[in-house]
Amino acid sequence: MSDVLKIGVNGAAGRMGQRVVALASADADLKVAAAYESASSSRLGQDAGELAGVGKLGVPVSSSIVEHMDVIIDFSTPEGCMTILKECAARGIPLVVATTGLTAHQKRLVEEASQTAPILMAPSMSLAVNIAMKLVADAGRALKDHSTGVDVEIIERHHRFKEDAPSGTALKFGEIVAREMGQDKHVHGREGRTGQRPQNEIGYHALRVGDNVGEHTIVFGLLGETLEVAVRGQSRDSYAAGALTAAKFLATRQPGMYTMVDALGL
Repeated sequence: MSDVLKIGVNGAAGRMGQRVVALASADADLKVAAAYESASSSRLGQDAGELAGVGKLGVPVSSSIVEHMDVIIDFSTPEGCMTILKECAARGIPLVVATTGLTAHQKRLVEEASQTAPILMAPSMSLAVNIAMKLVADAGRALKDHSTGVDVEIIERHHRFKEDAPSGTALKFGEIVAREMGQDKHVHGREGRTGQRPQNEIGYHALRVGDNVGEHTIVFGLLGETLEVAVRGQSRDSYAAGALTAAKFLATRQPGMYTMVDALGL
C-alpha cells in the first residue's frame, strides 16, 4: 500500500457519497480511485468529481470493482451494501459500512465477511455522535439504581428522504441505555389511552422534516429534574469526515470487526 490511500466510494452519486468524494479529493492523504453505483443507476459513466461539484477527477461511476482498493466506503442502500460486501470479502478489501437500515440477517452477513476482510460498521460516522454515545452510557450507569426511577425517551430528527425509522443511531442509543439500565421494552411512538408509563421501557420518536441532517436527544426523566444529552448535525460533512477517518484507520487493519470507538480511540 502506498502512502496515499486509494479509496473507492459505494453510493458515490448519493447525497453522502458526493460529500465523501468532495472531502476525500481535498485530502492529500487520499485519492478517490473508484466510484460505484448500482447497475441500474442513471449516473453510470459520469465523473464522480463532477457529480460532487469539485471538478473532473477522471473517475467514472461504475457498477463493479475493477481494480483493488486500499479501502472502500459504503454510503448506499442495504441492497447496495450487500453487493459491495461480497466483493470486498472475496478480495480482502477493507470496507467501511456507513449505510444504515440493515436487517439482522444483513448484519450477520457483514460479520461473516469480517473473517476475510477488515470491516468497520457503525450507525453513525460522526465524532460528536460517538462522544454522545459514551456520555449516554455514563449517564445510564450512574442513574441505573436511582431511587425514584428514570424514564428514558429518544427523540430523533432526519430529512424527509430518510427511508428507515427510527434511525440506526437512535436504535444504538437505545441499545446503550438498555445495556446500562436494563430496560427490555422498546416502544415506537404512542397513541390512545396507554396508561401509566412503565419503568422498563424506552420510547422512540422519529421526526422526518425538510433537509435535517440529523438530531438526537436522549431524555433521562427523573422526578423533579431532567437530564438531556443532545447532539445535532449542521451538515453532512461531519459524517463524511468521520467516514474518512474510519477509512484511514481501517486500511491497515487485519480482517475483523471494528467500530468508530476503535477508529476514534474512545
